[in-house]
Amino acid sequence: MAALPPLTGLKVLEFAGLAPGPFAGVFFADAGAEVLRIDRAVPGAHSASPSDLAPAPTDDSLTRHKASIAVNLKDKAGVALVRELASTADILIDPFRPGVLERLGLGPDVLLQLNPRLIYARLSGFRRDGKYKDMAGHDINYLAVSGALSMLGRDGERPTPPINILADFAGGGLMLVVGVLLALQARNQDNGKGQVVEASMVDGVSYLATFPRFALKTDLGNHARGQNMLDTGCPYYDTYETSDGGYMAVGALEPQFFQVLIEKLGLVGQGWETRRYQRPQWPALRATLTNTFRSRTRAEWEAVFDGTDACCTPVLEYPELEAGHKTGAREGDQRPAVGLRSTPLYGVVPASESKADVASGDNRRGQGPGVPGQGYAGKPMYPGQGGEEALKRWHGWSRGSEFDVVGGGLVLKGSDKARL
Repeated sequence: MAALPPLTGLKVLEFAGLAPGPFAGVFFADAGAEVLRIDRAVPGAHSASPSDLAPAPTDDSLTRHKASIAVNLKDKAGVALVRELASTADILIDPFRPGVLERLGLGPDVLLQLNPRLIYARLSGFRRDGKYKDMAGHDINYLAVSGALSMLGRDGERPTPPINILADFAGGGLMLVVGVLLALQARNQDNGKGQVVEASMVDGVSYLATFPRFALKTDLGNHARGQNMLDTGCPYYDTYETSDGGYMAVGALEPQFFQVLIEKLGLVGQGWETRRYQRPQWPALRATLTNTFRSRTRAEWEAVFDGTDACCTPVLEYPELEAGHKTGAREGDQRPAVGLRSTPLYGVVPASESKADVASGDNRRGQGPGVPGQGYAGKPMYPGQGGEEALKRWHGWSRGSEFDVVGGGLVLKGSDKARL
């Protein structure tokens, strides 16, 4: 029988934001921590009782296993409420531009003095001490100044930014998670002392690009963008369209894998096994592969390559993965980011719906009842949703006793007596 998730018992305050901050928060929630999102107050609306007018959901869909409170941070009593929560929290996620929480009196100097165990996790796009620190930006901008964007794109084309996976989520949210986990370990070793964790998307992306950056000084990556082994310059590391508009991905870098690829494509005897190393031959090989893959449908090529070492697989799309999960035809069941055998993260899909889990007699890929949407559709949360129940669990607080609603947000009652 699996134990509780590894972060069970930790309390996380997540100031509402978009993309990377909520992503870090959802990781902590999936790992068992109790995550309480702090939303802006919505005048005229709240959600504590059936008689309340519930505010509209926010744009954030990274909400599973979380609760929310709406707080009026323009009211000193609202700020006092957050300070009280921070006084017993383990982790606080700050997604704002530098100085925002400091101006509210909720900066790390104040809160770490109030709660020396607190891990104050700050997320920024640009470096807080760099040239661009006072500028707005998005994923594409952080990629650009990190240097990583210069390596993304095909030969002769402009740098091509991917969907905001790389800076927002990998270099930002996930690196923040790593930093917090390191700080938790340091806290265990340093008599329970917390600290500030700084995560910059520029630095996070730059770290992720360590290998390709090193490759710029080797034969692996010292050619122009889109002309190298791993950036679609090499014809046997690229995608190819099939006759029905699908795509196959080819990654047959090693000679033994390339040999299988050539055999399955029916190209044996044309000398490609040796000519593939000659860069002047790459355009001809690319044309050959292009024409060959266009001769059959993707399903036909899948039948050819499934189970082989040709490093050739279909380019699957999420709608078909979702449909395949329902029919058992694809590996489309969304799972936790990592599998911990003894203390698994919460499951995305209910255990009873995972054939492997049922066969093994437990749910080692995750535990819990699963979530709406099963990893394919997020469920937005409205400000205040589940928050008062969370305050009851955290501190035993109830409305009208320790806090009340003013201007659509929670405020601490008797805040003149609170630790300010």
